[in-house]
Amino acid sequence: MMRYVKRSKKKFVILCLLIIVSVLSPYSITIVRYMEGLLPMDMCNLPHGGHLQLGSHVENSLDLWSRADVQTCTYWGAPIIWERTFDPQYYDEEYAKQNVTIGLTVFAVGKYLDMYLKLFLTTAEMHFMVGHNVIYYVFTDMPQNVPKVHLAKKRQLRILQVERHSRWQDISMMRMKFINQAIHNFISYEVQYVFCMDVDQYFQGRFGVETLSSSVALLHSWYYRRFKFLYSYDHNPKSTAFLAQEEGDFYYHAAVFGGKWESVKNITEFCYQGILQDKLNNVEALWHDESHLNKYFWQHKPTKVLSPEYCWDKNIGFRKDIWLHRLTWAKKQYSMVR
Repeated sequence: MMRYVKRSKKKFVILCLLIIVSVLSPYSITIVRYMEGLLPMDMCNLPHGGHLQLGSHVENSLDLWSRADVQTCTYWGAPIIWERTFDPQYYDEEYAKQNVTIGLTVFAVGKYLDMYLKLFLTTAEMHFMVGHNVIYYVFTDMPQNVPKVHLAKKRQLRILQVERHSRWQDISMMRMKFINQAIHNFISYEVQYVFCMDVDQYFQGRFGVETLSSSVALLHSWYYRRFKFLYSYDHNPKSTAFLAQEEGDFYYHAAVFGGKWESVKNITEFCYQGILQDKLNNVEALWHDESHLNKYFWQHKPTKVLSPEYCWDKNIGFRKDIWLHRLTWAKKQYSMVR
């Protein structure tokens, strides 16, 4: 209880300083970003040596007490994966025994294909699920332009043609429909796990089987240390993505989500149906498919959460709790691709 009170007082003091700095300082943006990193996170509420609620013997190998500077588990018993909380060799050995296959879906439509896809795939070959069975599912409107990338043993690439929408928002939202259909038609027969990622990012470090679980969400790098009232949930009651002020746990980033194919099918179905209902009501969620994704994970808690190491934006600047960048935002060039 005392730890909670101390963290609350520290948050209040930093909030006051943030307000003062944002008003008075000519360097307010840089300073505010740095001070956000000083906001304390909640701590894992498991007793030292305790086991996760949904943990297997592999998950119970996690050392959730190795990082006192960050939150390493949720109140519902899901682990939050940070550097040093897991043994990569042990995870690789255990999942190799299961001979799992992981699918990775990515959409490269319009200029996104030429600008981002090759870097995404080549760096994925260096860092994504190395040594394990992987199938890349590339959804594109220009199959003939998909770059040739050398694939390691046990790795495949499938190209799936999709229609192009005039608005990028529609492309973003309709990916839920296409992923859901692909899982139903063939992905469910080929893989045990699926990750869904944006194409405008690239791998820089291990993104391995320590990320696998029934359903996986990612802490948004811009929000993981912010106050909850600053989260970009959709508060429009007319939208199916609506969350009340008191609702929500974390703010999750739609650039990366995944899990067992059954869970990903449920996630994409939920989001797609919400998008369709909103269209019938002439409503569009604040952050499109990401708003619907946050609504889903509020109602259906993820069984594993990934730290911002797994999708970092270098524009945030230095954060002492981010020890490495596993997946990094590519430079956004919205004027050229949208």
